[in-house]
Amino acid sequence: MKMTNDTYCVTVRGKRTTERYYRDANGWLKVSSRGRVFRATAEQVLNHLLPAIAFGERLGLTVTVEHTEIPYWQTPAAGADPTYPAPVAHDGGH
Repeated sequence: MKMTNDTYCVTVRGKRTTERYYRDANGWLKVSSRGRVFRATAEQVLNHLLPAIAFGERLGLTVTVEHTEIPYWQTPAAGADPTYPAPVAHDGGH
């Protein structure tokens, strides 16, 4: 079983929002509820996930972790395009 960072997808679900965090060939990505893709540092990912894990029940959030045998960014769930090695990310002006 391959257990590297790129084989996991962390999903945070709330009443009106769902965000996914996963690692591709170039680093971490956040996919918003609207499907927008943002690059993130590992620290930014932790800053978003830790409060959801610590206070999720109180805030009405659920956190799930999905594992795949191939890098998650190469799966159809991540919107993988076999002709392009990684999703295009929008930096959102950050």
